[in-house]
Amino acid sequence: MDQLLQYGLYPAIMITLTLSAFFSLRARRTNDMRTKGMHTARMNISMGFLLIFIALVQLFLSEDSTLRIVIGGIFIAIGVFNLFAGLRNLSVYRSMKQTSEG
Repeated sequence: MDQLLQYGLYPAIMITLTLSAFFSLRARRTNDMRTKGMHTARMNISMGFLLIFIALVQLFLSEDSTLRIVIGGIFIAIGVFNLFAGLRNLSVYRSMKQTSEG
């Protein structure tokens, strides 16, 4: 079971890390504020998943200790907050883009 989690979580961590860096670079290089906001929102979504995956590694693939459980819980809380903030911001920027085009 642990190997199955390892083979699923470690590639997921690497993919979300790459996506976070990609969207961060795209947001820094654009001049349009709406596009920058959309890239930043996507970066927050990727970072939220990244923190959740790291927390799952801490909770399930390490020996049980109180400190690991607390750190895993903090990472899950921050990851869920980033995920929801990114989704909210993405919907706001998408609606701004649609109203300005139409």
